[in-house]
Amino acid sequence: MAEIYIGYEFKVTPLQPGVEILIAELGYAGFESFVETETGVTAYIQKEEWNENILEDIQILVSDEFEITYTFEDIEQTNWNEEWEKNFNPIVVDDECAVRAPFHDKFDTKYDIIIEPKMSFGTGHHETTHMMIQHILKTDFTGKSVLDMGCGTGVLAILAEMRGANPLDAIDIDNWCYLNSIENVERNACKNITVYEGDASLLDGKSYDIIIANINRNILLNDIKTYASCLNKNGALFLSGFYNDDIPTIEAECNANMLKLSEKIERNNWVALKFLN
Repeated sequence: MAEIYIGYEFKVTPLQPGVEILIAELGYAGFESFVETETGVTAYIQKEEWNENILEDIQILVSDEFEITYTFEDIEQTNWNEEWEKNFNPIVVDDECAVRAPFHDKFDTKYDIIIEPKMSFGTGHHETTHMMIQHILKTDFTGKSVLDMGCGTGVLAILAEMRGANPLDAIDIDNWCYLNSIENVERNACKNITVYEGDASLLDGKSYDIIIANINRNILLNDIKTYASCLNKNGALFLSGFYNDDIPTIEAECNANMLKLSEKIERNNWVALKFLN
């Protein structure tokens, strides 16, 4: 059964760096998807992860430097498309890859990805997805076997196929993400991506040349050992979903599994790291 989310609409003055700080703090509190608006940001959290004290530790809400007001409501699957049509703007990453909805005009870019994000995370707007797109654009995927773990909308797997990867697995534990990724894979005429609903337990006996995992710090720390065991010789592991301050902890776990940090991209205190075995 599809998850129910709670959506918080925050109005922030001044917008920057207020929105940036707010998103970072909400991410630590468990919010998993964000849409920046003209007046602030809309943030989403699964209802089962929510509690009435969820904002208690959000320090910016009590800061004298910012004025922040908010409302919140349950977001049902039935009105999610309407929410995205109101809030989802197309993006272009490094003048090379566009991510847009079907109702947006086509861009003059090498890669044109069309998604209907629904409630799925990973539209390219959030820093982590944006940086992972940058990593993919800089990496040779020709003929590589690829895993997109925590695939969200499937946008990273779709771009990897466009860059020549084959075959590809895309996995997400969330039912909406699973169904949405299947739709987006078909919408972009991808032929080599298989989408699964589940977690790292599905990786038993699998092996890949490249693994992409844009999830969150705690899940990554729990699953890095599994990723390392699935990575072919001379493979690459791309990780994101955490902050600059988390790098020592993530790197230590990777080093313990014979993975060495090769490259880092940072965006608004979020980071995306490349490890090699």
